[in-house]
Amino acid sequence: MELNQFTDYALRALIYLAVHPDKPHPTSKIASDYQISVHHLSKVMQRLAELGYVETHRGRYGGATLARHPRDISVGTLVRELEPLQLVECFAEGQSSCAIASSCGLKRALIRAQKAFLHVLDGYHLQDLARSPKSLRALLSSQV
Repeated sequence: MELNQFTDYALRALIYLAVHPDKPHPTSKIASDYQISVHHLSKVMQRLAELGYVETHRGRYGGATLARHPRDISVGTLVRELEPLQLVECFAEGQSSCAIASSCGLKRALIRAQKAFLHVLDGYHLQDLARSPKSLRALLSSQV
């Protein structure tokens, strides 16, 4: 299973904010430090704000901060909220054109695998991803 770029950027942004809790950080700074598209990250940050993961602050000293403590941000929950978890066409009820969908064992196997994947991610929180803030900050600042 592969996470889409949107979810990848969301996780990276949350890690950034977790290891830089001192003040709001502009999306442009986060994008620059990760060397990723500021335009794409802006959309990600907007969605994270809508979901209540970040708070955004306008103005000269504006930017984003975490809206919750890192221990309260479940990686599994975030992935469920951001990922289209339809691995194959037959996952969409009533929309499958597969001739063997009603008797196929593949769907059951994929559902089981997806549940296992999400179960593992449920065991992680943002604080687990940001356990070494000093080394993460150093790596991010060395990208400029």
